[in-house]
Amino acid sequence: METESEPYVRLATLRQLHHVMADMNAARSLADTLQTVADGVVNGLGYELACVNLVRPDGDLVVAAFSGNSAAEALITGRVGSRAAWDRRLTMGERWGELCFIPHTEGWILDEDDVPQWFTDGPPPRFEDEWHPSDRLFAPMFATGAAGGELIGVISVDRPRNGRIPGAWGREALQMYAFQAAIAISNARLRANMQRALVRLEREQQALRASEESFRQAFEYAPSGMAIAELGGDDRGRILRTNDALCRLLGRPASAMRRYSFSDLVHPEDIGTLLRTSAEGGRAELRLGRRDGTYVWVSLRNSVVADAADGPRFLLTHVEDIEERKRRELHLAHRASHDSLTGLPNSAELRSRLSARLCRRPQEQLPSAVDSLDAAYGDPIGHDFDYGPAALHRTGHAAGGLYEGFDHHVHVAAPGGDETTDDGTKGLAVLFCDLDGFKSINDRFGHNAGDAVLIEVARRLTSGVRDGDTVARLGGDEFVVLADGLGRADAQDLAVRLRNAIIPPIRVDGRAVRVGASFGIGWAHCGMTAEEVLQSADQRMYVEKRSRAKQHRRAG
Repeated sequence: METESEPYVRLATLRQLHHVMADMNAARSLADTLQTVADGVVNGLGYELACVNLVRPDGDLVVAAFSGNSAAEALITGRVGSRAAWDRRLTMGERWGELCFIPHTEGWILDEDDVPQWFTDGPPPRFEDEWHPSDRLFAPMFATGAAGGELIGVISVDRPRNGRIPGAWGREALQMYAFQAAIAISNARLRANMQRALVRLEREQQALRASEESFRQAFEYAPSGMAIAELGGDDRGRILRTNDALCRLLGRPASAMRRYSFSDLVHPEDIGTLLRTSAEGGRAELRLGRRDGTYVWVSLRNSVVADAADGPRFLLTHVEDIEERKRRELHLAHRASHDSLTGLPNSAELRSRLSARLCRRPQEQLPSAVDSLDAAYGDPIGHDFDYGPAALHRTGHAAGGLYEGFDHHVHVAAPGGDETTDDGTKGLAVLFCDLDGFKSINDRFGHNAGDAVLIEVARRLTSGVRDGDTVARLGGDEFVVLADGLGRADAQDLAVRLRNAIIPPIRVDGRAVRVGASFGIGWAHCGMTAEEVLQSADQRMYVEKRSRAKQHRRAG
């Protein structure tokens, strides 16, 4: 019931509200703001008890601040009520604008729910508007300040100091206070989030600076070479930065390295390997050029590094010196493919080189230059690229036969005619050499003398052929020469020259010994295997050896 002094009370309340709202907005933290909200209800609105229930991220409400009774504060602060129980409360009782009043006649059913609450003793009401100890009054707080916004908390009040149920002015004051409290709490949360974000950003920046410093030290002082290069743009591949280890490895200063890309430094034979190496996780073994013009074997490992979230990307390349390992590998490969006594290619290497020159296509089916072009660009009649069953029916050759796609294999053909004629065709000559008289040297003077003879014969054979020709030792006293681009007369002349180079005396342990040589000339052509080619040359060598023996007998 209103009195004559109510205007004065309203003015005093407004002054109190002004002070508590100023304190509420001046709080430095979210916890201080929540406590100021609870204290403001007691100090500015004339209630003996006030509680601020704050919505948690999971939707439940926790008692975040309490004011008016230290015992009750210790009892319920920090306790949680379920969202379902609160939603039930906020839909019960009487609606005073956005406030919810549940009189004691209805609220008894809430005594057993899980919302934290306190109980106050007092006599039953004597008047209709007198406050009952079991009455409940809630002021919801919404994020936008209006009921349509997201619920952020609820202010619970109890025991008005005048003992009366709030009238129109008291209700309006509490509702206005809840509105301002919601704004203050939202602002406090925003400030808290900003402070946390700033702290997190500062930590991330510190971690980034520490990471960059760690990377710089790891990069600069790494025992193996490292480089950073452009990954895109016009300067793709250009080296931006190198460490000391890479500069020492290549004998180039860092300032000079920035003028190059790896494609400028790689050995010409390894440029294809570099281009096939992927940027992300790519690995390659190749040679890089030193400042003195020599090359060093290295192992490259690539990874892509982003400068920032959306910034440019760079290529980080780890360069490891593998010169010693490559030298050992090459040495082992050379030992596996070369004769240990003479240093010439051995039987396996000879067969490998010979097989690399041959294909399975018979010589009589070798296409002419015109046929090869027709096969590359289509059937000369229909210019049709169908080389399936229909093409087989048309041409009489299976796909993969005469008209398979043009390849880059240089087919090997043998000169035509017999041994006494030369039709001018150039082919791959295979000269099979067997030493005459070598066994007697081995038997008379021992294996050391025989080894010395073999070494000297290997040297003379190598000296008598062209660069690019192959001289190999099959084993024992048998040698083979592969000489490409010879006609029949050329091959016979070469055999004579090599025989004449072998005949001169060889000095072994202070004595002069002689060996002769029998040569058989075979011709390799596509359609033959390496074994067939060697067998053909071997047979011709024995024919020549028997023929020369008969000539010696007739001459004697």
